Amino acid sequence: MFGYRVRQSAHTAAVTLSFLFLFAVVAFAQNAPGASGQGSSGQSSFGQDRRQNAPGQFDFYVLSLSWSPSYCEASQERAPNRAPDQQCGGRPFSFVVHGLWPQYEQGFPAFCQVPAARLDRNIVGSMLDLMPSPRLIFHEWDRHGTCSGLPAHAYFEAVRKARAVIKIPPDYLDLDKPIMVTPDEVVTAFVKANPGLSRGAIAVACDSKRLSEVRVCLKKDFSFHDCAEVTRRACRRDKIAMPAVRGG
Repeated sequence: MFGYRVRQSAHTAAVTLSFLFLFAVVAFAQNAPGASGQGSSGQSSFGQDRRQNAPGQFDFYVLSLSWSPSYCEASQERAPNRAPDQQCGGRPFSFVVHGLWPQYEQGFPAFCQVPAARLDRNIVGSMLDLMPSPRLIFHEWDRHGTCSGLPAHAYFEAVRKARAVIKIPPDYLDLDKPIMVTPDEVVTAFVKANPGLSRGAIAVACDSKRLSEVRVCLKKDFSFHDCAEVTRRACRRDKIAMPAVRGG
């Protein structure tokens, strides 16, 4: 019995010392330079700019165009028994607007008004030709639109103006069969179709095998804007798939 108590006491002491060591490491990390989860730029993914998510205080926009066939294919793979999103049934879509995102040169603001001002259903209905999912429209307003400093109707007018600036390369307007592309080929096609667009103002995003989005950086007047941080995070895969537009 005495030996058992000695072993139990030794085990308890070892556990206590382990926790004390862990707390010491955590305390050191929290007080070390560059802590709080920040990268070498001193900013996390959003909210760490000195402007601290102040509505209307940002540097430029990112117009994110989602390749709808990739979204629908990936959604079907993830949840084959779930009813498809609105954009994945009925009318076939190619590139659709994912969002218009206010950005800092490093990082980005998000959720700048909590709770967000309520969206008028008429606004939602008016945007379904560009953003064919009510759920997406509500989400984009809450997360990004509130950071624009614009009332809802003006923000979604800005979305429409930004989309009107971008011409989709002809080969991607009605893709009737799946193809394999390189990210550079997609960038080249958009640069060719949009005079004044530089390779430093556009980035291709992908998942593990498909092109998911094309992101174009725009100034507040909707002219093109080079954006090193956005392009640095671009897809690095050698080849990616572009599924066909449904019905093709």
